[in-house]
Amino acid sequence: MNVSEAIRTKRATRQFQETPLPEDVAKSILNAGRRSQSSKNNQAWQFIAIRDKEILKALSTCGEWAGHIAGAAMAVAILIPDPNAKFQHLVDCGQAAAFMQLAAWELGVGSCPASIYEPEKAREILGFPAEWHLRLALSFGYPLETTVLNTPPQKGGRRSFEDVVHWDHW
Repeated sequence: MNVSEAIRTKRATRQFQETPLPEDVAKSILNAGRRSQSSKNNQAWQFIAIRDKEILKALSTCGEWAGHIAGAAMAVAILIPDPNAKFQHLVDCGQAAAFMQLAAWELGVGSCPASIYEPEKAREILGFPAEWHLRLALSFGYPLETTVLNTPPQKGGRRSFEDVVHWDHW
């Protein structure tokens, strides 16, 4: 699968098989995040890879739509320095998330982002230091519905190119 195909076919996956991710697959996904671009090559992130079912269930309660984390084979909490100090940290977090999700998709692993609306509750669950902040976690696992991996994109599933792209000015 090439990058363009991964981008075109990637689907959010919120229901997962009970199958754990092999160690090499988990490390490939995490390494994709580590290798992602960042502002000034600052690499101002830390990842917490979570495979313990009880911790996954607890973390899934930290966001209104984070329930899919509970059934994941692995979740990745992307920690960043204070997002109010430098907005670039949020951009870098998004870059790492995108790279991890595309790497996972290439390996037949589904994923879905979850906004963390209760970051202090997440801090208690995961035990990360006060200088780090959590706003985004990703769930990963083999899709329950395996047909999602090779279902072609639906017509009309995205706004048209002309609706979102403006050349040189609005």
